[in-house]
Order: sequence, then structure tokens, then C-alpha cells
Amino acid sequence: VQLQASGGGLVQAGRSLRLSCTASGFTLDYYSVGWFRQAPGKEREGVSCIHYSGDRTDYADSVKGRFTISRDNAKNTVYLQMNNVEPEDTAVYYCAAARWYGSNWLDAVSGMHYWGKGTLVTVSS
Repeated sequence: VQLQASGGGLVQAGRSLRLSCTASGFTLDYYSVGWFRQAPGKEREGVSCIHYSGDRTDYADSVKGRFTISRDNAKNTVYLQMNNVEPEDTAVYYCAAARWYGSNWLDAVSGMHYWGKGTLVTVSS
């Protein structure tokens, strides 16, 4: 049972990158899934999340209008499309899954049921 995050890399500011989070050993159908990130010397912060139905999404203010989260339950995968990236987006990105959803989802680091290993995103200026 695991989540696998992938798609990170080195990208220039203003360009795009797509992260993927794929589950194995369980189905994401009844899990809300989201992305957190942690920059060096900083705490882990919520970036975006999506309800298990796909009908509701939430974003941190810092990424609104630039990042889009989506899910494909047939592929057991959640995506984070990152457009117009900025050097401040540099961080290790983690995906997480939980059997609940609420307005505080992005603040609830301790409330996740599964975590994937991170994928590093580095944005050069």
C-alpha cells in the first residue's frame, strides 16, 4: 500500500510542470487527495487538494490561478498541473490521501492516512 509521487525536476521560472500521484495496493476512489510541499528550513504546507468525488478543490493562496489539481480514478492517479512556476515554488512535493474532506484539509498535516515519498521541484530564475 503506497502512494508514489513523480514528475518533479528542474524547470525555469514561468514554465510548467505536472506532478502525478499514483496509488498502489488500494483504490483512491474514496480518498481525498492533496499535495503538500516543504522547502528547506520551512514547515510542510498544504498546496492543493481534491475531494474524492472530484467536485471540490482547494488551493493555497500562493498557487491560486497557477496550479490545477485533478484526478483520474480509472488510473488511480491525481495530478498537479503547475503553470507559471516561480522560484518560491521550489520544494519537495508530497502527495497525501485521507478518508475525509473539510475546509481545513490543507492545514491538517497530521490528519492524512497515507503519504507518498516526495518529488523535488526546483525552479530556476
